[in-house]
Amino acid sequence: MIAITIKSVKTFMNKMLLTDTFDNYYVSEVSITTFATFSIDGKLHHDFYDPGRAEELRSSGQEQILWKDIKAFCFSVIKGKHAPLAFKFVLQLPPQEVALLIARSSLSLIPEDVFGLFLNCQFTGETLTITTGSSLRIFTLDKSLDHAWDTMLQTFLTQQEIE
Repeated sequence: MIAITIKSVKTFMNKMLLTDTFDNYYVSEVSITTFATFSIDGKLHHDFYDPGRAEELRSSGQEQILWKDIKAFCFSVIKGKHAPLAFKFVLQLPPQEVALLIARSSLSLIPEDVFGLFLNCQFTGETLTITTGSSLRIFTLDKSLDHAWDTMLQTFLTQQEIE
């Protein structure tokens, strides 16, 4: 697990809210505090959709919403004359990306061992901090997945020109 303080909050927020940079991440939790606190739990409600789409989502195994499906809502809450008092976005690396990370890193885990690799973005006042996290379905003292995830995220931020 690493914690990174983002130097340019504006650049990061533009990438988060106005581009497709994080679109394929799953949403675990969102909390935005402006004049009120807005909370999203990230759980996908299949029954909201028409029967065909609902069945497609169920068969895909998707249980959480994607960032691309709520970022416009988050942007509408955040934009305005005043910066939010605080926000927290907890995003999860998609399962297919977890599998690729495990394969590229030659780890002894299998994708089914991993519950999730998380990206916690927390803004308080003027400071934006990103923290990585992992959750496994098995017990192990091996931290190689954490190190691989940390490295992957740092490389990703560099490629996206996020300081």
